[in-house]
Amino acid sequence: MIPAGYLYKSVVTKPDWLESDRIKAIYSLSGCVSEDFCDWIDHWKHNGYWLFDSPDVMEALAAANGIDLKGMTLFFYRVYHRQWNQQTGSWESFQPEASLPTQVKLPERAVAAGYDVTSFSTQNAAECSPLSCNLMAQEITVNKYCLLSSLEAAKRLIESGTFAQCEPGPYRIVEVCRIEKI
Repeated sequence: MIPAGYLYKSVVTKPDWLESDRIKAIYSLSGCVSEDFCDWIDHWKHNGYWLFDSPDVMEALAAANGIDLKGMTLFFYRVYHRQWNQQTGSWESFQPEASLPTQVKLPERAVAAGYDVTSFSTQNAAECSPLSCNLMAQEITVNKYCLLSSLEAAKRLIESGTFAQCEPGPYRIVEVCRIEKI
């Protein structure tokens, strides 16, 4: 798994439309349910994985733009080094956007929450997670954060075509870690 970066998010408790007693909150990389801290792309402070190299970058962006980060959850993400191409039915390489510097500072302490599957049809920023956005968590065993328990489980579900009718791919597997402030 490759360190990809950080993102502050406004975590949503399980929405009523997601019928699963297991789920307590949505930790997906996708901003469809648990939204990102702001519309950050136009600020061009993100790295080649379309995340942030350190929390400091987001905190400076928030301070400069009057964005309150209180109540937000800080996440750190690692990405599987290959993405699933639905058209060819195979794993393929991908790289961070070369024009955006990527120097991810590793966290001192991160709590692994699980694995997300996220669509990247535009090959840059994360789009949708079939687990939450397409209600696949109602058919697949997920944890209390609407995430999968392992990289192997994510790969198996992708390869079996479980998400084939959800969102246009390619799909990337992302490990989601929560950063607990000291």
